Amino acid sequence: MNPSEEFVLLSRLHIRLESLIVLIVLSATMAMLSPVFLSVNNLFNIILATATFGVLAIGATFVISSAGLDLSLGSVLGLSSVVGAALVVTLEWPWYFAIIGSLFAGTMAGAVNGFIITRGLVPAFIVTLGMLGIARGLALIISGGRGIYGLPNEILFLGQARPLGVPTPVFILAIVAIISHYILAHTRFGHHTLALGDNEAAAKATGIDISRQRMLLYMLSGLMAGIAGLIFTARVNTGDPTAGLNYELLAITAAIIGGTNLFGGRGSILGTMIGALIMGVLQNGLNLLAVQAYYQQMAIGIVLIAAVWLDQVRDRRRS
Repeated sequence: MNPSEEFVLLSRLHIRLESLIVLIVLSATMAMLSPVFLSVNNLFNIILATATFGVLAIGATFVISSAGLDLSLGSVLGLSSVVGAALVVTLEWPWYFAIIGSLFAGTMAGAVNGFIITRGLVPAFIVTLGMLGIARGLALIISGGRGIYGLPNEILFLGQARPLGVPTPVFILAIVAIISHYILAHTRFGHHTLALGDNEAAAKATGIDISRQRMLLYMLSGLMAGIAGLIFTARVNTGDPTAGLNYELLAITAAIIGGTNLFGGRGSILGTMIGALIMGVLQNGLNLLAVQAYYQQMAIGIVLIAAVWLDQVRDRRRS
């Protein structure tokens, strides 16, 4: 296969070549700096960490590609984690209510975001920033400011089991990513999402129900936060009100690195998965190198700014 054929194949898969190169170079660099990096246990650590915010990044991809923004993802993850755990531990309901509760809490938070944005005509930045505080506060109130421990084994299976030697969260991420890729790339809903982000007036002129589409997108984003909250809870055996702190930054960065345009009109789930792996490798490598946490936050912020800047440079060259 010659280079031009490889480029065409990547384009059909909605993968940006630059993202793959960054992932390969970053992984090779970390492997040279730390002999532990390529160990099996460490690679599992990377994909396990990636599974949680990778699902969040999928939700961010849908919203951002429609020219929207969801800053509440991390806090909704924490709320979903607490709600699911509280139902089965505090209220002693059957184990499956942890799943129902987590997904319901996330979806409802997204529905509130979508309703206020579409009906109240309040900017998404303000609404989701407000939800960031509301969801985190609710999580702290429900849990009394403490973690809720002792989930049933059926829930722990979703976070700690390794069928066929692969952690269950990785299977969950893969299934969610495949379904989401199909929806965004090959369905009317996905096409409407991208059309909305590319030109809202033109999308409305073609008959797309703008309010309904945005409402569904924010509900979908909330659902992804609920799934991520469930994964987190099952992994650590705790409904944690502080779970997902700053994860919205990781999710948005992963989506943009993967090729999603911050201003809408372009998005790639498979690209986002590569972006999530880049963030996972970066975090893991910095941890192995004993880089302090606040420097890691700086690194993530720099990567986000650089990704947006390079994306804008690329768009200007095309135009």
